[in-house]
Amino acid sequence: MDRKSFLQAGHTPTLLAAFLYFDLAFMVWVMLGPLGVGIAKDLGLDAAQKGLMVATPVLSGALLRIVMGILVDRLSPKKAAIIGQIIVIGALTYAWLAGIHSYQETLILGLFLGVAGASFAAALPLASRWYPPEHQGTAMGIAGAGNSGTALAALFAPGLAAAFGWNNVFGIALIPLIIVFFVFIFMAKDAPNAPPPKTLAEYLKVLKDKDAWWFMFFYSVTFGGFVGLASSLVIYFNTQYGLDPKVAGLYTAACVFAGSLVRPIGGNVADRIGGVKSLTVMYVVAAAFLAIVSVGLPTSWMALAAFVCAMLALGMGNGAVFQLVPQRFKKEIGVMTGLVGMAGGVGGFYLAASLGYSKQLTGSYQIGFLIFAGLAILALLGLTGVKQRWRTTWGAPHLTAAKI
Repeated sequence: MDRKSFLQAGHTPTLLAAFLYFDLAFMVWVMLGPLGVGIAKDLGLDAAQKGLMVATPVLSGALLRIVMGILVDRLSPKKAAIIGQIIVIGALTYAWLAGIHSYQETLILGLFLGVAGASFAAALPLASRWYPPEHQGTAMGIAGAGNSGTALAALFAPGLAAAFGWNNVFGIALIPLIIVFFVFIFMAKDAPNAPPPKTLAEYLKVLKDKDAWWFMFFYSVTFGGFVGLASSLVIYFNTQYGLDPKVAGLYTAACVFAGSLVRPIGGNVADRIGGVKSLTVMYVVAAAFLAIVSVGLPTSWMALAAFVCAMLALGMGNGAVFQLVPQRFKKEIGVMTGLVGMAGGVGGFYLAASLGYSKQLTGSYQIGFLIFAGLAILALLGLTGVKQRWRTTWGAPHLTAAKI
């Protein structure tokens, strides 16, 4: 990548603001996972309830990405992001002051935390609209590295819960959220070449394009695997290996940091060799290590190594998918970011919930991991089936400077 060309092509303050917003939003989006051990102990939750508790914000965030995508096109990415941040700050303030006293209340809070997960549909278009096709993978990768917020939750939430009580962690999280809220207001700027708002019929029209469904499926595996694991691993390491929640949080943070920090690398690699080649390798690696984990490795260190490898592949895959999406749906990037992001969240909900139910019904997490590894293989087969058509139609060299 030509660094000078990249810096001249876009708007760096907006790219940084999009990253910070995305990062803190993702931190609170998966917060119930790192706090799950303490919450489950105090509220008497079983394995299935723990799984659904951490999966609810993921599903809520997935569905709300459609709403956020519409707001992005109707208002602007910046205005939509500001609305989302206000809602999340309000929900956490209420949870902190009023307290969470039942399983049902954790699910209600999870629904509101889903608004933070919907930040994906505002942060990425905010950054993307500033950059030309040849820099899309890198720009989207940098903004999307806000995935690392999930690692912040795993790294700090269990320790803060041990020191101050898990309910007070909601209040502590408000400090960085409010700081970033004001930073975002002053630094973020909407791109001048935003496409005009679309009608509902135009949104539905996108779903008639089979490529939209392919991208949704591909991202449901890469991002779904990433966020599903990020939400579940603290509970997994605690249950499977008896690790203290703080140690389980450190293990989870290592996995999530690996997947988050390589997202920009995944986008850059996709810019260099093409998103299809990059994704092909990532699906193989992710499927292999998820299958390895499913057997129940004898030590937590072996499991950690396998999860880090899986998360590296999934994180780079996230960057690769969003190197391709803006090339195919440049004019519909707002709604497509919402749709593809929604599918990613649905994949994460499925993985997190299925791990809980697998443990509850069989006493093991194996089936949950194996089925998701199988989905990665299906995605690989689907990618193999469409790559030739993509490279000879919208991704043909005479139509775009980007590598497909």
